[in-house]
Amino acid sequence: MPRTREVGTLWIGGPLSWLEQLCLKSFVDKGQKITLFSYEDIPNVPDGVIRRDGREIIDTNDFIKYEQKNSYALFADWFRLHMIHQNPGMIWVDTDVYCYRPMDYDSDYVFGYELPGEHRVNNAVLGLPADSDALRQMLDFTSDRYSIAPFLPKKRKEEMRKKAEKGKPVHITEQPWGVWGPMMVTHYVHALGLEEHVQPLNAFYPITFRERFKFMRRGELADGLITSQTTALHLWASNKRQLGNLHDGLPPKGSYLEKLVQEHGITPALAPIKGRGNTTFDGALIDELDLDEVSSVADLVGTARSFVLALHHKFDCDIQLVNTNRRAKFKDEDMPWLADYITFLTENEVDPDRIKVIRAEAELRPVDVLCNLQGFGDQWKTQFLEPFLQRCIHSDTRVFMDVRRGSGAFPFLKPYGSNTALSTREDDGKQITRIRVTPNPPEPVADESWDAIALKLAGMKGWYRAGDNGHSFVYIPRDSDTLVVSFDNLDIAMTKREDRRPWGYSFIKDQGWSMMGVLAGGWTWYREQWVYDQFDELKNSGFFTQFKRVVFYGASMGGYAACAFSPAAPGCDVVAISPQSTVDKSIVPWETRYKVVWDRDFTGTYGDASEVSKAANRVSILYDPYEPLDAQHAARFTGDNVQHLRAPLLGHRLGSSLNQMGILSPIILGALNGTLSNDAYYKLLRERRNFPRYQRELFNRAVEKGHTTLAKSLGEHILKQNPNRAVRMGMKELLG
Repeated sequence: MPRTREVGTLWIGGPLSWLEQLCLKSFVDKGQKITLFSYEDIPNVPDGVIRRDGREIIDTNDFIKYEQKNSYALFADWFRLHMIHQNPGMIWVDTDVYCYRPMDYDSDYVFGYELPGEHRVNNAVLGLPADSDALRQMLDFTSDRYSIAPFLPKKRKEEMRKKAEKGKPVHITEQPWGVWGPMMVTHYVHALGLEEHVQPLNAFYPITFRERFKFMRRGELADGLITSQTTALHLWASNKRQLGNLHDGLPPKGSYLEKLVQEHGITPALAPIKGRGNTTFDGALIDELDLDEVSSVADLVGTARSFVLALHHKFDCDIQLVNTNRRAKFKDEDMPWLADYITFLTENEVDPDRIKVIRAEAELRPVDVLCNLQGFGDQWKTQFLEPFLQRCIHSDTRVFMDVRRGSGAFPFLKPYGSNTALSTREDDGKQITRIRVTPNPPEPVADESWDAIALKLAGMKGWYRAGDNGHSFVYIPRDSDTLVVSFDNLDIAMTKREDRRPWGYSFIKDQGWSMMGVLAGGWTWYREQWVYDQFDELKNSGFFTQFKRVVFYGASMGGYAACAFSPAAPGCDVVAISPQSTVDKSIVPWETRYKVVWDRDFTGTYGDASEVSKAANRVSILYDPYEPLDAQHAARFTGDNVQHLRAPLLGHRLGSSLNQMGILSPIILGALNGTLSNDAYYKLLRERRNFPRYQRELFNRAVEKGHTTLAKSLGEHILKQNPNRAVRMGMKELLG
């Protein structure tokens, strides 16, 4: 008599791809209880799947693999036997098994032939009586990791015996694929006379391994092979290789797989297939990204489609496609790859308004991620990468690129940053290394072109001082009532000298205020004796006292400096965006972002910004309380003169978000002229409720905290206001 059965499976290896999500959700949607065992947290398991710790079954950290294929299938073969033994009646299914209709088999023997001819039995679907001889013998056999399987070919067994006699037995990880899997199950089924319990080919494998590509073709091809006997479909994880190599890790358009993901509400672009065995695909690069936020990505060559799509769906970032050729020349006509790339993005739910084609070098802007896969340094000459590195990199940019041995790319890249090797491959006899480049701090320079620019900015009544290691001061007199002292942040410190202006130059100029720009010679946090001496001299000479109001202003590194050097003008106001309080490791050992400055001295009159800024009249600190390190720094400012202005869920670079909302100018204007009250600030900040990034972060936070009902309610509210793509995609996942 049919009975409801529970199925179980195991996942090792980080987040699920859409293929595993599809298969797990198919059981939930068809009403069959499914349990997923794992040894780590998995962030993207579909709702309705029961979660259990794999250590309940096998308490181990030894996840044995078939070494030749770098596959955990070997551990899974072993795990399923113990799962069945400890959970009587539970049926094992691989994570690439799709539920066509619920398995309601009455017998505890559940397995099927995988090929015509009724001999080979697969274990992708496996049920055995917990007390059966078959299970006992399989458990006994797999308890010895050096055993010589009786079902191996005679020649292979003889080779293994000879090695064992020489004291070099062959470990299970070096034995043939399937020796604890289909080969073993097939052997014991026939050895114990269990053929009557074997389900026909059509039950689980109507599309055989040899026919597996039909899942990636027109839906009717697979539909035509499914029969009334079919309860499950083995989608064959080996298809991942072709999906990754030929289809950007996504189900092909019009295919049977696309039909299934649409039926179950799976969004493949949120979880592309990232690899198979020893092969990794471009989408896997998102796991190599060490940034918490990405607002823009650029592709120079048109070869990083799946990576760019994954970035967009994770961070809701803008996409720039650079229409250049192998010599970095911009042409009027589109490059051949451009139209297909845009079609690919829009077909995968990228709003066309978020895609910009760069058609001239002057249009290049700094981006958070720069993609150069199979381009300059690999297929094309490295030297032509230079204009893109000069124009597209800021302090937190990450460059992903391929480097061909002998191309000269590594020495070429050295001045721009350090590189981390991510993977290697062979192509035409040459080793290709995929790397991630992290920018170096700019080298201190004395630049005559900047001297000329600074002197011109200062004019006849101002002055310019050039000092040690590229640091400089430029005073630009205007209004005698207000002086704003501004400090470079990390990005400004990287700007080419001919393009450089003091931090906040245009905004301060528009107000008619005098300004003194303090420019950094790199990522120094201004920890230079020459800088200290200048502030001492300006203080002692009474320079600051000629103004009715003096405001020190900066962001991040510049925010630290604005606070730290405020004692030079006692009674001044300070406006600091996402500042560090210090980077002294003995005081803030938890600050791990700025290793480049760990060896500098943060003591003295201008040292710990949270302490020395107590001499200021008011210190206004804008920060995101959900950025842990920024929040810890802000908490160190405890003086009565401190105004903490929280900007939740806007990130470390919150100035950019405030600017996009159209409220940065009134906030900074109010802070600089001394009129910004807490009430006025938070009234302006209400605008974030309509800001897509804030909405996305708020929605994601509710989902991550497990507040599903709240997330759904919030998502519905947001989507009534605007078509927030990130929230819409998230709601699609929640609602299935």
